[in-house]
Amino acid sequence: MAALIITTFVLTMQFFWLYIDDLVGKGLDFLTIMELIGLVAISTVTLSLPLALLFSSIMTFGNLGESFELIAIKAAGIPLIRFMRPLFLLTIVLSGIAFLFANNIIPVTQMKLTTLKYEIIVSKPAIDLKEGVFYDKIDGYVIKLGKKESNDSVMHNIVIFEKRFALQDNMIMAESGVMRVSPNKKFLEFTMFNGWRYQERGQRATTNTEFTRLYFKEYKKVFDLKSFQMNKTNDIIYDPKMLSVRQLQHAMDSLKGSEVFYIKKTKAELGPYLRFMQYKDSSKVFDKVAAPKISSFKMIIPDSMAASTNENVGYQFTSLINNLDALAINYKDKLQASAYHAIEWHRKFSLSFACIVLFLIGAPLGSIIRKGGLGTPLVLAVAFFVVFFLLNNFGEKLAKSGQWNVYAGMWLSSFLLIPIGLFLTYKAMRDSQLFNQEFYYRILHPIKVTLKKYFKK
Repeated sequence: MAALIITTFVLTMQFFWLYIDDLVGKGLDFLTIMELIGLVAISTVTLSLPLALLFSSIMTFGNLGESFELIAIKAAGIPLIRFMRPLFLLTIVLSGIAFLFANNIIPVTQMKLTTLKYEIIVSKPAIDLKEGVFYDKIDGYVIKLGKKESNDSVMHNIVIFEKRFALQDNMIMAESGVMRVSPNKKFLEFTMFNGWRYQERGQRATTNTEFTRLYFKEYKKVFDLKSFQMNKTNDIIYDPKMLSVRQLQHAMDSLKGSEVFYIKKTKAELGPYLRFMQYKDSSKVFDKVAAPKISSFKMIIPDSMAASTNENVGYQFTSLINNLDALAINYKDKLQASAYHAIEWHRKFSLSFACIVLFLIGAPLGSIIRKGGLGTPLVLAVAFFVVFFLLNNFGEKLAKSGQWNVYAGMWLSSFLLIPIGLFLTYKAMRDSQLFNQEFYYRILHPIKVTLKKYFKK
């Protein structure tokens, strides 16, 4: 339990290091902070439990080896495998509990954590506005601040660009301003003082435009926050981490039939642009007698219609390419969504199975090093967990990018660490001196003496 608390604390602190800029200066009350800490701690249990088992198994067997209890057990005729059996069965039970926790508790926790996190960020959006940095998270606008007060609401030297995709983006410049969120948290009210509003009006295809410059002492600009705002009950961002195994399986099954759907959709949407394809097997377009007489399309299309025909063909091909690009992007998004659901499905099983894998490493490793306490066991536990963590992330990134199969990516760490665990178990059963300094000293000492004699000559 102590190892689980320590590992959970470390992983919880990692979350706050990542989001410290979004949390500082929010004026959060004590209950909100405790709720956030609790949700983050619960969400890290599935990752901290394998590390806790690794650390505790190394420390437990290390203490037994240091106090010569393992030697007494082996002298009594009890092999190490038999002694490890009850703990191995307990590890299997803990692995099952970890899976139930990941399948039933983590989805609800992730949903509440995501909701709370975004509500904290939206509660005072000025925290995201950095001095001298362009902020473009509000649809249609880009905001730049020269200076920001410590309360995160009063700002100076404000520049706002309105992206309207017209002839020129409109712009507002002000000496100072105050930013507040409306009571319903749907709008961001920005009151500016002593500034200018620049606006250009006119058609895009002409240079005959009207440029307007308006001075104001006080100007109130209202921004719509629904582009990144969340509501506690309705507007929750969808994430596969919020689903159980059954829900993930249902979503994966529904995404599997996307290939047939997109084939039919492609034929339906591209058919109007490729009308000639309906005649691809027909002999009625050009008969065999008339075909040799036609050497180019200029003989079919009159000169008076050539320009308009070329223009129409250009429009048709442009529309065709745009539709193909849209279909390709949509299909790629579906494939990525399918991969993300499969990754989360495998994660619930792979992290649970990691408890068994890391126990198979920790127990024999502790019996080999024969060191207890928090020193050597902690160092070895962190070293092996870092290897496990890096392999796990490496495989997950390869699976998300599509370079590897999801099965191979999500089970990479387990497949590579199981042989190490079996090797360490084999060495521990035979009282290996794998981590004994004297063993290596006895091997290297003759080599050292020989080298000294050689260099003296």
